Amino acid sequence: MDNIVGRTDEIKLLTGILQSGEPELVAVYGRRRVGKTYLIRNVFRRQMAFELSGIHNATLKQQLENFSIALTAAGSSKVLPQPTTWMAAFSMLTAHLTPLIKKRRRVIFIDEFPWLHTPRSGFMQAFGHFWNTWASKQNNLAVVICGSAAAWMIQRVINNRGGLHNRVTRRLRLLPFTLSETEAFLKYRKVNLDRYQILQLYMAMGGIPQYLKEIEPGESATQAIDKICFSKDGLLHDEFKNLFLSLFEDATHHMDIVKTLAQKGIGLTRTEIINTSKLTTGGRATKILDELTESGFITPYIPFDRTAKDIVYKLTDEYSRFYVKFIENKRYGGAGTWIRPATSATWKSWSGIVFESICMKHVTQLKKALGIAGVHTEVSVWRHRPAKDIQGAQIDLLIDRQDMCINVCEMKFTTGKYEITHRYAKELQTKLQTFSDATTTRKTLLLTLISTHGAKNSKSFPGLFQNEVTMDALYK
Repeated sequence: MDNIVGRTDEIKLLTGILQSGEPELVAVYGRRRVGKTYLIRNVFRRQMAFELSGIHNATLKQQLENFSIALTAAGSSKVLPQPTTWMAAFSMLTAHLTPLIKKRRRVIFIDEFPWLHTPRSGFMQAFGHFWNTWASKQNNLAVVICGSAAAWMIQRVINNRGGLHNRVTRRLRLLPFTLSETEAFLKYRKVNLDRYQILQLYMAMGGIPQYLKEIEPGESATQAIDKICFSKDGLLHDEFKNLFLSLFEDATHHMDIVKTLAQKGIGLTRTEIINTSKLTTGGRATKILDELTESGFITPYIPFDRTAKDIVYKLTDEYSRFYVKFIENKRYGGAGTWIRPATSATWKSWSGIVFESICMKHVTQLKKALGIAGVHTEVSVWRHRPAKDIQGAQIDLLIDRQDMCINVCEMKFTTGKYEITHRYAKELQTKLQTFSDATTTRKTLLLTLISTHGAKNSKSFPGLFQNEVTMDALYK
């Protein structure tokens, strides 16, 4: 196995499959370029008996030709004829595997699984038949199916109501790197940047390994973002549309919702999204929101002291927000592009919102820094909308603890130490009082500051913040 950065839990799950001694049907999913194929190939390299990757927008004939080539490459002693149906194809695969699994445990890997299910191809029926009548009886066989279309994998495979109903033995959703894994990945590739620079990169492109591979040793974060996002040949210059078109059959509304949420840092309810994006109510809107959620672009949060019907959706894919804010419809490009907006109001607004989103993704690390890793918690947001002409209030991260405390988190992204002003301190005290009155909570409220470099003058406001955490805590 090649050196794999991070992915400790995922590797443990996959290697456990090799030792289970039972037939396994493993569904792996996660967004495009997150490293699914690399992980599977490396963990199962010595056990791989057959590998097939679906072709995007290919015909049935092209997919079957691709299958024939893959089976020949897997070690067939003769040139195989091209099957005319998927039933015939899986029959050929069965014949190929039968002698191999008599000797030791083997793995077959079908990548981009959703792309093989072309209209009227019969692929899913044939695969279900292959698993139910033969593969599920082979104790020396593991079948790994993988797809970037996470929602499709969940709806059509994991929650399948036909031949594959309850057949998946294990499921693995591969998420982007955390900040800690991003730091380790860059160091592995000889890219030595401090944590503030790494955070800037993460804010623009997230923890997607294929994006991070574009960063070269000796480049600053600004140089890398210029090259990757703003040069005409940069990987992320036109990635947005290609990304969505590869994941969803009709991606227009998906992109519209993402662009809408990119303008709303506080998030939107389902009704607000429908009204703003001009979607029709009903199942279609729900389906799109579910697909975006399962694919990792948006995250639903139940507001504090509310129910699921009040869910607020936030855009949590860093690259999508960066693209909408700075790449789409840009008027300039090339060297020096990213340094231009770095002092603008748009940049300050974007950096604050995306830093909040990153903190919410790293709640596990924050809990560890706060000394409450072992305490059960629920993460939520809060928005207060009083009567007309009365100022509302919002809290973007609440850590509601079982020990009768709530960490009310304030997140501040700054280039240096954050300076607390008297006006800000007064606003915070008012916000805490408003939250306490509106929710009638009996829990102790602990105001918590999460900032890049810490507060400059917190001693001037004793007792204001009960806890202070810097960005270093997000890397633990």
